[in-house]
Amino acid sequence: MQRRTFLKSSIASAAMLVAPAEVLGRAPKEGAAKSLSTIKTPVPDDDFHLGMAGYTFHKFDLDTTLAFMKKIDVHYLCIKDFHLPLNADAEQIAAFKAKLADAGVTGYAVGPIYMKDVAAVDNAFAYAQRVGVRLVVGVPGVWGDTAPNYEVLNRVEQKVRETDIRYAIHLHGPDLSLYPDATSIWNDVKDRDPRLGICLDIGHNLRYGSDSVRDMKRYAKRIFDIHLKDVTAPTKEGRAAEVGRGIIDFPLFVKTLRKVGYKGSVSLEYEKDMSDPFVGIAESVGYFRAVQQTTR
Repeated sequence: MQRRTFLKSSIASAAMLVAPAEVLGRAPKEGAAKSLSTIKTPVPDDDFHLGMAGYTFHKFDLDTTLAFMKKIDVHYLCIKDFHLPLNADAEQIAAFKAKLADAGVTGYAVGPIYMKDVAAVDNAFAYAQRVGVRLVVGVPGVWGDTAPNYEVLNRVEQKVRETDIRYAIHLHGPDLSLYPDATSIWNDVKDRDPRLGICLDIGHNLRYGSDSVRDMKRYAKRIFDIHLKDVTAPTKEGRAAEVGRGIIDFPLFVKTLRKVGYKGSVSLEYEKDMSDPFVGIAESVGYFRAVQQTTR
């Protein structure tokens, strides 16, 4: 469904629900108010939940981040180290968690974290343990690497087994040669511990030329986290857009999430207008929720 048609039909439907009977050209019937108030059937919750990728707010402090998440009614956050440092001690973590609790937000994962060596892997998993999350989103390498570092990846697998904390490798599309799409990650994790998997960034995956709906179906059992975004083209020239204004078919994507039984977070990583992202975030969240409502 085209976005414009979708929005027009949604607005028209909403207007019909609230317009007085005189405006609609008919006399009100007895009990009409009651019937109008109950006309909307609640939509059951999905098994997956909407969240925010912490990177979205890298220009804003934690208080601003949490206040805005509360305003838009989003309650899951992937924690970035600019909000909670990797070397945070127990006192800092307790204060951080108290702020999240006051805002009704759950920190469900940490990352993405770049891991240049085995020491960085150890630090990342120790951080996750102190914070109390069961998922690390990371890159077993550094920005600029062109090939996987298997010494680092082997250490990741060892730590996964020791801690029972899952690890999702984040992809970066054509902007990074190391793990540009879901298939490149799948090829390196498919024969490893089943707790090693994928953070499927549906925008970057598409910019690399890969089909995110197809990959969701192919690799569902190893997709532990999703970065929600929209882009303007399936090439490196594709730019970030508000969810629904780009080229991704979100009704199809949501139906696919349900079909494969995805139960993780779908976290908006909004990379447009990052110095003033709030209107775009709100629009993106609203559109995604409307798709959830209308694809049942």
